[in-house]
This record gives sequence, structure tokens and C-alpha cells, in this order.
Amino acid sequence: MNDGYTGRVRPGGASDVRLLGAAEIRKASVGPMDNAAYLVTCRRSGAQLLVDAPADPDRLLALVREGSAAGRLDTVVVTHRHGDHLGALAPLVARTGAAVAAGEDDADAVEQATGCAVGTRLAHGDTISVGRLVLDVVALRGHTPGSVALALTEPPAADAPGAVPGRVHLFTGDSLFPGGVGATGGDVARFGRLLGDVTSRVFDRYRDDTWVYPGHGDDTTLGAQRPALPQWAARGW
Repeated sequence: MNDGYTGRVRPGGASDVRLLGAAEIRKASVGPMDNAAYLVTCRRSGAQLLVDAPADPDRLLALVREGSAAGRLDTVVVTHRHGDHLGALAPLVARTGAAVAAGEDDADAVEQATGCAVGTRLAHGDTISVGRLVLDVVALRGHTPGSVALALTEPPAADAPGAVPGRVHLFTGDSLFPGGVGATGGDVARFGRLLGDVTSRVFDRYRDDTWVYPGHGDDTTLGAQRPALPQWAARGW
């Protein structure tokens, strides 16, 4: 995909924008840990979904307004319970009225940390809509019990029976990065669970051209990371 998008953003800098047929994806970096926030806009309806609200609510509201001059934000999906991914959730929800969704096993912790009600508790295999777009929920347990990823699949290039689906855009939170899976605190069981989910639910399911949008730092593709899976398993992190 040669659309000018690189996924390289830095705190305090401009967002990067990817224009798809039915969707727009914007990436911004906020906070001292280079946390990524992603805005998904349905180009037909104007509905918008934000993946994580880590920090700097003013910057995130500006990001929302890049996609919608009226500041429309329908939903914030929290990829997992860690504080660096939800520090701006409460003020952003207060200013936009957005609904909150999170993995069912992290939802209580999100509510306790932010005071925001989690209206939708996500489980593996669920879907979540933003206007006419539908994203698949992929549970990736291990970094936290309720970590979730979201998969947005482009429509087929040809509108015909049996046409191959388009490219997948996968928002992975802290479960998958360039160079490995997310941190599991040295816990062998947690690492095994996360690597197992990432292998069976991501690498075994999606093609190499799948674009990975992680919770920190630069993007990657599954094809770039797939050869390293045996190395990740052998090193245990």
C-alpha cells in the first residue's frame, strides 16, 4: 500500500493519515511514553471511533476534530486496563459524550481507574461498528487478561461472489509490536497465553499484508514479523 502513510508520529507532532475507500485512519502520539491513539472515521456516515485515550485530552480532541469538524466521537475502545492507555478517557468522554468499550476482563478495572462506565464489554469474536464500518474484536490475553485488538478489513477489490477480502488493519494495543509480543512480567504462563493467542488468532488468521498499529511506536506488518515467531518463543518474551 503506497498511500504516503508511514505510522511514524511523535509526541507533540502532527498526526499521520491513511485514506481508505470507506474509512480514514489517523494516528497521533501523546504522553511521555509515546502512546499511540488511533481515530477511525467512517467516510460515509461521519461516525468516529478512537482506539485508546492515553493522555493529553486537548490533543486527542483536536485529533477527533481532524476527522469531524463538529467534534463527533461515537466510541472509545480501550485496548487494555493499563493507566498509560486511559489517562485522558474521563475528560474526553465528558467533552464528547462518547461511549466506552473494553475487554470484558479489563472492564471493571477501567471503570475503577477512570470513573467512566464501560457500556460495551468486548469478547473474542464480537464486532463493533462505527457508522457503516465493522471491526472484529480479537482477544489477546496475557499482557492483561482483557486485552483486545480490533481488525478493520477493507472490502474486496472486485464486487463479485468469492472475491478475496481486502487488506486488514489491526490495532493491537500492547499485545503485538515490531519485534515481539507485549510484556508479561516474566510470567511463563502469561507469555505462553499471549504468544498462543497472537499465533492462532492473528498470524494463523491474517495475511502477511496485514498492517499492525501498535500501542506505542512505529507500525509494522505481519509479514515483517512472522519469521521471528520461533525466536520469540525460544527467548520467552
